[in-house]
Amino acid sequence: MVEIGAHKGYLLADMIQFIYTLNPKLLKTLRFMIVEPFVVNQVMQKKYFEEAFGDAIELLHVTSLEEFTCKEAFFVANEIFDAFSCEVIYANQMLFIEETKAFFAPMDSFTCKKAEAYGVRKGELCLGYEAFAKAMAKSAERFEFITFDYGDKEAREDFSLRVYEKHQTYPFFGLTELVDENLREALSFDALFQKSDITYDVNFRHLFQAFESAGIGLYAYSTQMKALVDFGLIELLELFANKVSPKVYEQEMNRIKTLIDPSFMGERFKMACFRKGEIK
Repeated sequence: MVEIGAHKGYLLADMIQFIYTLNPKLLKTLRFMIVEPFVVNQVMQKKYFEEAFGDAIELLHVTSLEEFTCKEAFFVANEIFDAFSCEVIYANQMLFIEETKAFFAPMDSFTCKKAEAYGVRKGELCLGYEAFAKAMAKSAERFEFITFDYGDKEAREDFSLRVYEKHQTYPFFGLTELVDENLREALSFDALFQKSDITYDVNFRHLFQAFESAGIGLYAYSTQMKALVDFGLIELLELFANKVSPKVYEQEMNRIKTLIDPSFMGERFKMACFRKGEIK
């Protein structure tokens, strides 16, 4: 079981805890790994796993998908593709930043061809999906990869680029001089650029094509709410209720409500499931 982009490792740890609660013997058949390029995050993840599981679980690390191969794997990622670097396209131009100044200028021929191929006339274009899919295809003979992210199946034909700072969201262009002064945010571009998280909506059609070109098939795509219900969430909760105290069950139910509520994450987030090889 491999998590990609685990941050503190909470998701993989929750999965391990859930497996242990329902079927402790199953844990002995599994190995756990996190793909993490940053040493500081690796240290943080190892510390958390030691606090949570002691020496009962061995957590392995690699810095990239290219670093390991295995026979079969289950990959999972949550909000990873919205963190990939992107180009920002507007007609035949793309966004540039120089000395904290944002401006549009003609795009190069390679980016222009990619933008045309994926139907992006106005919006964000990620150029890293193909390399990621190829690396995953080489890493395991047979696997399933499930990822959750916010976005749409087709290009939106609009900008979704935004900045997160101290739990606040700011439209990227509202921080720049590219919009009229009366539409600008109170904070300046200088105050946040290269100091805060920047994200955007995922173009899932582009993601599908990148994986298909690497020989990886799309098995399922749906809203997060539908995916979790289809995965058997309700049945698992019933099993879970028989294994834990009412207080623990209530805590899990409150967490799950946020994930499946259409007004929160249930509809906004999407699930994509990819498969390579026969899944036994």
